[in-house]
Amino acid sequence: MTTSINETAAAVPDVRAAYAGKCILLTGATGFVAKVLLEKLIRTVPDLGRVVLLVRAGGHGDARARFEREIAPSTVFDHQRVVRPARLERFLAERVECVTGEITEAGFGLPPARFEALAREVDVVVNAAASVDFREPLDQALAINTLSLRHVTAFARVAGAPLVHVSTCYVNGHNRGEMREEVVAPAGAARDAIPLHRDGWYDVDALIDSLQRKIERVRSSCADPERLRRRLTDLGIAQAQRHGWNDTYTFTKWLGEQVALRVMHGRMLTIVRPSIIESTLREPAPGWIEGVKVADAVILAYARGKTSFFPARRDGIIDIVPVDLVANAIVLAGAEALSGAPRHRIYQCCSGSTNPLALGELIRLLQAEAKRNWRNYDRLFHAEPKHDFRTVGEGTFRFVLGAFGLGATAWNGLRRLAGAPGATRALDKLRTTRLLALTFAFYAHPRCRFHNAGLLALAARCGEEARRLYPVDARLIDWEDYLCRVHMAGLNRYALRRRDAVPDEAAAAQADAGAGAGTLAAPQAVR
Repeated sequence: MTTSINETAAAVPDVRAAYAGKCILLTGATGFVAKVLLEKLIRTVPDLGRVVLLVRAGGHGDARARFEREIAPSTVFDHQRVVRPARLERFLAERVECVTGEITEAGFGLPPARFEALAREVDVVVNAAASVDFREPLDQALAINTLSLRHVTAFARVAGAPLVHVSTCYVNGHNRGEMREEVVAPAGAARDAIPLHRDGWYDVDALIDSLQRKIERVRSSCADPERLRRRLTDLGIAQAQRHGWNDTYTFTKWLGEQVALRVMHGRMLTIVRPSIIESTLREPAPGWIEGVKVADAVILAYARGKTSFFPARRDGIIDIVPVDLVANAIVLAGAEALSGAPRHRIYQCCSGSTNPLALGELIRLLQAEAKRNWRNYDRLFHAEPKHDFRTVGEGTFRFVLGAFGLGATAWNGLRRLAGAPGATRALDKLRTTRLLALTFAFYAHPRCRFHNAGLLALAARCGEEARRLYPVDARLIDWEDYLCRVHMAGLNRYALRRRDAVPDEAAAAQADAGAGAGTLAAPQAVR
């Protein structure tokens, strides 16, 4: 069951004119999507007023110090450093304001007078902050992806400003079939347990309260920090799957959507849902990426010889979208929100309905490129790949993993009895394969297809110049060119360090893979 809220709308005035002189509050600025969005706004909207970045202080100074350390030096600005360095420097110095704040706290943790003064200055809020770890402990995921929406929406209401909230297509959870730009119902047995409000959102307050009570019970019964983290992680997965989602990330993002829809009732709210976000298609440079994303975690494990098979449905549509198309969708949504009447809209930024890519084709293209040109990717491949990457059904995967695990564990035990140090390569591969499957197998078994007719209609309403400056149509992607040249080169250049730069890069890469590439983000991979 889904609830449609998008309606036919009027043409959007000139996109760049909509932002002229305006002040944008942007959260999540240290993340993958927000960096691309910030670069795009600076480069294409010369009359933009200001961008206020709400940034957590971190361990080394205030928000401005973190901006100077983590955002301003980013390679995402390399093109502007070459083409218009003086303008970039002036903009970052004069029109980017950094506010030390915390979205998980009421009033962003600011003094009330500062909160209200900031609200008076802001014209539009873009919330790109998220925890994109698929297996985040439930308390942290709930705070960042759900409860923070209470604080972000409260700010937007005080400011009288529209809110553009970045979510994920995967709030669709275990629903199957054609997934459109609508409010999503829970899948399975929990569907009837969460009441649907007559105005179109799901009333999740009681569910959130129940989750918080469960979190407190776990906290009160466990004093060891590591054990507590594991138990809260397991609790998040169990609650997500009980209510119709695969993982804690997508469950808490869905809850966050419902909070935003309720609090922003009668106000301007746009939800932008990307699918699996990967490197840029074109701008600011083809293949720009930050960190290892969803598909890349499996690619990296294959490249390092840490896995050679994976549970996947080869004929399923794997929905990948370049991050610059996502940033463009946010720009268009913000321009519409600044120009239109208060209402709710949902847009999905995806490829599955207009330029579908089968998972088997993705594997074929990447594997062929790896075998043909592996020497071109010196940071990705440390040696020539010797084996094909095989996909199997879930039942076969569990059987093979179990049989292989018994043998590898027994052999490793014998080696330890003989005094041999460390785990065997076979056991290491087993652990990596199991971890990857545990984290990503759901996304390799797609049983739905995402549609974005609303987003394409928005682009059409924005006019020809906006479609050229801010393309969102996945039909622009030539999958062979993008995957085999643009993305692989970008992954090698931007996401990975030289082999001699990190003593144990393979271990670091495996940790990244286990974290869902953060994000997601990121999973900034899945938003």
